[in-house]
Amino acid sequence: MEEEQEESLETFLKWAIKLGITDSPSNPLQSETQIIPPLSSCLGKSLFVSQFPDAGGRGLAAARDLRKHELILRVPKSALMTRESLMLSDQKLSLSIKRYPHLSSTQILSVCLLAEMGKGRDSWWYPYLMQLPRQYETLTSFTRFETQALQVDGAIWTAERAISKAEMEWREAIPLMQELELRPQFLTFRSWLWSSATISSRTLHVPRDDAGCLCPVGDLFNYAVPGEESFCSEEVESWTKTCSLQIGSSWTDRDAKENLDVEQVDEHSQRLTDAGYEEDSDAYCFYARKRYSKGEQVLLGYGTYTNLELLEYYGFLLNANLNDKVFIQLEPDINSNSWPKDSIYIQHDGKPSFALLSALRLWATPPNHRKSVGHLVYSGAQLSTENEISVMRWVRKNCKILLEKVPSSIEDDVLLLKFIEEMQDHPSLREVKKMLLACEAEIDAFFEATSSPKSGNVGELPLSRKARRSIERWKLAVQWRLRYKQILVDCVSYCTEVINFLSSQQISSMRTIVT
Repeated sequence: MEEEQEESLETFLKWAIKLGITDSPSNPLQSETQIIPPLSSCLGKSLFVSQFPDAGGRGLAAARDLRKHELILRVPKSALMTRESLMLSDQKLSLSIKRYPHLSSTQILSVCLLAEMGKGRDSWWYPYLMQLPRQYETLTSFTRFETQALQVDGAIWTAERAISKAEMEWREAIPLMQELELRPQFLTFRSWLWSSATISSRTLHVPRDDAGCLCPVGDLFNYAVPGEESFCSEEVESWTKTCSLQIGSSWTDRDAKENLDVEQVDEHSQRLTDAGYEEDSDAYCFYARKRYSKGEQVLLGYGTYTNLELLEYYGFLLNANLNDKVFIQLEPDINSNSWPKDSIYIQHDGKPSFALLSALRLWATPPNHRKSVGHLVYSGAQLSTENEISVMRWVRKNCKILLEKVPSSIEDDVLLLKFIEEMQDHPSLREVKKMLLACEAEIDAFFEATSSPKSGNVGELPLSRKARRSIERWKLAVQWRLRYKQILVDCVSYCTEVINFLSSQQISSMRTIVT
C-alpha cells in the first residue's frame, strides 16, 4: 500500500511539471544550446514532500535554507482547479450549471469536483485527484455520538448547524447532479460531504470567485498558527511580580498590550502574507513566512481560527492554539454594547479578554459613577482594588458554572483519551480495565453507535470499518472538550491568584494606615 502511494505521489509531482508548477526561486532563460536534463519532480529546489507525524502528517519541508519572504513555489493559473477552468473544459457541465443559478459558488465547485471524480482515469486532473484524502474529520462528518461527545452546548450546536447546512446544500444540488448523470455512488450524502469538505479544507482564495481554487502541490502545506511570534515576544509578567496597585493606573499595561496584540493578529489574518494569487504573473505564489532551515517543515498561514473553527473547516485542532478561546455569555444586567459578542471570552492562557474585563469593570461600578470612569475603563485602567476583586470573583464563579455543566472532568477525559489511543493500538483487556470502569458510559455509547460488539479482549474486538472511522473523530471531540475545560480551569486559578494578591495588598495598606 505504501509503495502504491509513493508511486502515485511521484506520478503526480512529475505531472505537475507539465502544468508549469515549480519551486525554483527563479527561472532564468536557458540558452538554446544548453542541454536541460528531464525533471522527475516539480519539487527539489526549495521544497520536498516529507512526513511530520506529530505536526500535520504529510507536508512540505525545506530542501535548503530558505530566507523570509523568498518565493518558494509558483503554481500558474492554468494549473488551478476552479469553477471556471472545469466549466471551460466540459461543455455539458457548463450548460447544465447555467440552468441552476440559485446554487452557490461552493455548491457548484463541489458538483464539478464530483463530476471529475466520476470520470476516473479519463479526467485530466486524475493524478491530482488521487492525492486528495479519501475522508475528512470536519464537523460535517460527525455522527450524533461524536457530536454529543463535544459536551459543550455551543460546540454541539455548531456541529449540528454545519451538518444541517451541508444536507440542505446537498439536496439543492441533487437535481443538477442527476442531470449530469453522475453515478449513484457520487449522488450520496457521504460523497457530498467528501466533496464539500475538500472545498472547505483545501481551497485557496482567488479574486472574483467565492469558492476559491484547488491548488495542486500548493495544498500540501500544513497550517501555521498566526500571531505566535507576537504573543511569545510580548509575554506579560504575572501579578505577583508587579508593583503595588495604583488606583486609576493601567493594569501594568497588560490589557492594553494584549489588546494591541489581538488587533495586530486580526490585522494580519485579513490578508495572506505568505501566499496569494498575483495577477501580474497569472500564478499563485507562495513565500517563506519566516526563515527555515533545511529539513524544517514549511508552513502556510490560513488565517486566525479557534480550535472549534479548525475542526469545522479543516478537520483538525492544535494542542497549543494561541487563538483558542472560551466565549462567556454576560448576564442581561451587564451592559456590553460597546463590545462585539465575539470579543467577550477567556483567552487560551486562561486570562480574561480586554473586552470582558472592561465590560465587567464598568458593571461593578455604581451606576451613578459609570459615566465618570468610562474613559478609564476603555483605556484598560483598573478602577480600584474592590472593583477588580469583584470582577475576578464574577469571572471565577462563571468559569466554575461552565465546568459544572459538562458531564466529565479533566481527569476523566485524560483517562478516556488514553483508552482511545490504547484501543487504536489493540491493547489487552487488563490494560484498559481501569479506563473502562472510569468512562464506562461513554465507551458503551461508542460501541452502540458504531454497532460494534463489546466483549472479550479489546485487542481482539472485530471493530467495523464504521467504528475505525469513528474513533479518530471521537478522539478529536474529547481533545477539544479537554482543551476547553483546561482554559476554564486555568482561568479559575488565574482569578484566584489575582484575588489573593490584591487582597494581600489591601491588607498591607490597611495595616500601614493603622500604624
